[in-house]
Amino acid sequence: MKYFKKTFIQCSLLAVLFLFLESNAQELPPIQLYSPQDYQADDQNWSISQDENEIIYIANNKGLLEFNGARWTLNKSPNQSIVRSVAVIDSLVYTGSYMDFGFWKRDTYGNLNYISLVNKLEEELAEDEEFWNIISYNKFVLFQSLDKIYIYNTVDETFKIIESKSGIHKAFKIENSIYFQDVEAGVFKIENGKPMLFTADAAIKDKLLINIFKNDEELLFQTKEDGFYRFKNNNFEKWQIPSNDKLSQISAYNSIRLKDGSFIIGTISRGLLQLDASGTSILQINKGNGLSNNTVLSAFQDISGNLWLGLDNGIAMLNLNSPYKMFRDTQGVLGTVYTSEKIEDDLYLGTNQGLFSKTNTNNKQFLLIPNTKGQVWSLKEIDGTLFCSHDKGTLIVDDNKVVSVVNNVGTWLVKPALNRSNIFLTGNYDGLNVLQKAKDGTVYYKNKIKGFNISSRYFEFINPTQILVSHEYKGVFLLTLDDALTKVNSFKKLNIEKGIGSSLVKFNDDVYYAYEKGIFRFNKSLNQFEETKLFSNYFKKSNYVSGKFVFDESNSRVWNFFKNQLTFFESGKLTEEPVFKVIDLPSAVRNSKPGFENILYLSTNEYLLGATNGYVIINTSKNFEKEYFISIDKILFSQKLQNYNQIDLSKDLKFENKQNNFRFNYSISNFSKLSPTLYQYRLKGIYDSWSDWSSVTEAHFENLPHGNYTFEVRARVGNQLSLNTASYSFEIDKPWYLQPLAIISYVFLFLILATTIQYFNRLYFKNQQKRIVKAKEKELEINELESQKQLMAFKNETLQKDIENKNRELGLSTMTLIRKNEFLNSLKKELATVEDKNDLNKITKIIDKNINNNEDWKFFEEAFNNADKDFLKKIKKKHPSLTPNDLKLCAYLRLNLSSKEIAPLLNISHRSVEVKRYRLRKKMELPHEASLTNYIIEI
Repeated sequence: MKYFKKTFIQCSLLAVLFLFLESNAQELPPIQLYSPQDYQADDQNWSISQDENEIIYIANNKGLLEFNGARWTLNKSPNQSIVRSVAVIDSLVYTGSYMDFGFWKRDTYGNLNYISLVNKLEEELAEDEEFWNIISYNKFVLFQSLDKIYIYNTVDETFKIIESKSGIHKAFKIENSIYFQDVEAGVFKIENGKPMLFTADAAIKDKLLINIFKNDEELLFQTKEDGFYRFKNNNFEKWQIPSNDKLSQISAYNSIRLKDGSFIIGTISRGLLQLDASGTSILQINKGNGLSNNTVLSAFQDISGNLWLGLDNGIAMLNLNSPYKMFRDTQGVLGTVYTSEKIEDDLYLGTNQGLFSKTNTNNKQFLLIPNTKGQVWSLKEIDGTLFCSHDKGTLIVDDNKVVSVVNNVGTWLVKPALNRSNIFLTGNYDGLNVLQKAKDGTVYYKNKIKGFNISSRYFEFINPTQILVSHEYKGVFLLTLDDALTKVNSFKKLNIEKGIGSSLVKFNDDVYYAYEKGIFRFNKSLNQFEETKLFSNYFKKSNYVSGKFVFDESNSRVWNFFKNQLTFFESGKLTEEPVFKVIDLPSAVRNSKPGFENILYLSTNEYLLGATNGYVIINTSKNFEKEYFISIDKILFSQKLQNYNQIDLSKDLKFENKQNNFRFNYSISNFSKLSPTLYQYRLKGIYDSWSDWSSVTEAHFENLPHGNYTFEVRARVGNQLSLNTASYSFEIDKPWYLQPLAIISYVFLFLILATTIQYFNRLYFKNQQKRIVKAKEKELEINELESQKQLMAFKNETLQKDIENKNRELGLSTMTLIRKNEFLNSLKKELATVEDKNDLNKITKIIDKNINNNEDWKFFEEAFNNADKDFLKKIKKKHPSLTPNDLKLCAYLRLNLSSKEIAPLLNISHRSVEVKRYRLRKKMELPHEASLTNYIIEI
């Protein structure tokens, strides 16, 4: 009778009973969880492997998963069945599934293609047979089901089958030997292609084996529920280790041995258990402190030392070799860690919820020290006394309890006074206070330093009586104290900008101030701050988080915190210049409170970094750098952004002109949770500049013009560039109208067109000559007419000049007549005074005769008609009733003469002229508002 197909199902009650573990204060390596939604497959993951390019392969219920560090790909098996096992052997990915086994081979397009080996068998598989294990041995690959082991010879592609009557639980490879457990008969060893009974010892015969390990000169047999047994000199005995009690409480499902010799045990209901080489428990992880599920179906250590776990619900990856370990306060008991301190084996955490402590040598949880509930700002151990700067005041802590409250004013920090024994200064919410330590060790409140009441979160001594105090909203102040430290003699605000998150720190007897614009050193001789070049490459707006400094007295290091880096500098051993070091730990991963970052020296090369939900342990001695290689995983092209097709990555190709849309997928095998990967690319030939750094793992290019291109991509993990730049060259063909045949056609068309144009040009020129002759003849006619026109214009100009001369003559004659008549009238007036009347009358008659001389009028009329031809005729025709005298008046008005000027011409008075004008208006029937002169001029 066949043995059961699967030993996975356990009682659910057992899982509930063992959910709790003593792991509340464990410091765990970084854990990355991948849910079924992340990798788009089923929840259960049965086996894990990795190829030489560090791509991870996972046997999943839906098929074979592959993960290159950037994206997940699901490769479904041909029969759509569950994949139970996977193993990478000689660049081939072997899998075992339901009623099938075979291998996957990557083609030149970057895709995995499946080749089944079942069709090479000479006999059919058993009903519902599944393959749970794959083992590589020299040129052979072993596929193990619960009934048989199929030994595949990769050279001649033949099979040999080992059968079991009662069922095979598991098969194991130990050095150069293959073992398997027959459920009823015991443990067998395969020799010369045949199963040989290795042991049927009663100690393990009835126990299901999880694994067999080589341990020095002995073998360790791990059982499912009874821990480890040692096999040496053909004898079995229980391996006596400190973790036996824990092992007796778990039900193991699988296990592996890591490169450091420790054991990883995946359990059915208790998560993960790690034992060191001596069998001591060193790590315990379950759903309560890091995993998404308590059932570990598979475990695998990759090339970089990361531990991969296939869970009953998802996948977990642990960075075991990471320089970081993390404690996460998943229950929210601690709150945000603002400060920490270590005294011997006791670790203290000051948070926004109080002061907590635990003994650092065990994994017990942190406990709240009584009477410390509330905000703790800083912890400082000075000469054996632990000062707790609390929102309630300054607390003295000893033996995990508060022994005294020195003052009840909110305290930021405590520092020893400079060159004064047993004197301490506290920065308080309302200024500075002085504490003193008595001979019996008791610390008591001494006095407040009067004259300065500004909150003093940061202060540093320049000399015993001068102090710098920083307030992020008010600036930096220089205080001068009296010798007794009782009052402030003077203080002034310094020439430095205030800044949120700014701080002060003293290093090598110099005081430094930092905020978003850089680091500034205090010049003691000038009593002012001067800018330094320290970390100038990091103090950028895009990289700034806070200016918080932390001084590590144990190693004389000053720590600073940026967006993408954690940095510190220390004194140089050979020069006075500080030595700088950078740790690529982004602020989003550190998760510290901005402006309240804190770091504590624990032991050699180990530091504790406070976070908002726990803390991070940093080991500065571990190598933060690793060699990374980037690869182009897949290239696709399309026409009109539809139906993308894959490209053969093994060769450079030439594409049609319309196939000018491309998509490049690239990745780097970086599985470190705390060191994110950024990518940068360019397309030489059109975009020769590198793109901005981005976490996006694909690039799109649309509607590229014809030409030769080279796509290049590189990666950066932290500040470390990948060793290579991946590239792919391709060419987009010219459009049809630029092809050689088209160009030849263009030449022929050009010749035909040129000949045609030449013919029509000749015809055109002949016609043009005819047109030119006609045009010349017409031009001559036009020139002749133009000459006649010019002659006519010349004649008109001559006539115009004659008219103008006549006008001038008319004007002169008119003025002459006016002056003559005026003269005669004036003479007539003078003669009126002569006494001899007879002689006077004779003379007067002669004068009157000359004034009314018709010859003068005729001369005027002739000149007037010459100047203004036919005017008198026109006006006579228009107004027939006009008399000769009226015509004279009209002529004079035509010349725009005034009544005063007309009177002498008519030998009448000015008044008479007005009467004549009135009568003339009536004859012409002009309206009252019309101007007589304007009317006559306009005729």
